[in-house]
Amino acid sequence: MRAEARYIRISPQKARLVVDLIRGISADAARLMLRTVNKRVAPTVLKVLESAIANAKNNSTDIDVDRLVVSEAYVNEGPRQKRIRPAPMGRAYRYQRRSSHIVIALAEKGGTE
Repeated sequence: MRAEARYIRISPQKARLVVDLIRGISADAARLMLRTVNKRVAPTVLKVLESAIANAKNNSTDIDVDRLVVSEAYVNEGPRQKRIRPAPMGRAYRYQRRSSHIVIALAEKGGTE
């Protein structure tokens, strides 16, 4: 089962630092790790993980939640908001506010879905 959060207002580079930590480990260990990581995006990734676990429970009756493993976890780049900041002498500097799409997929330890 999988879950995704779209249009999260954090740069993908920063979100990947947290998502890379949980790839390939069990869902319970990932949950514990996300609670202890001191990054701003960690609660959002935890929410996506909890949603993927809930999707696994609701969509399949024969799935064992204790055997779930994070099979896929990645961050794609979302749309960029282009903004302008005032600069000296009447000029303007452009900058971009980046956003992310966070995807987490779970599978049972015995096989893949």
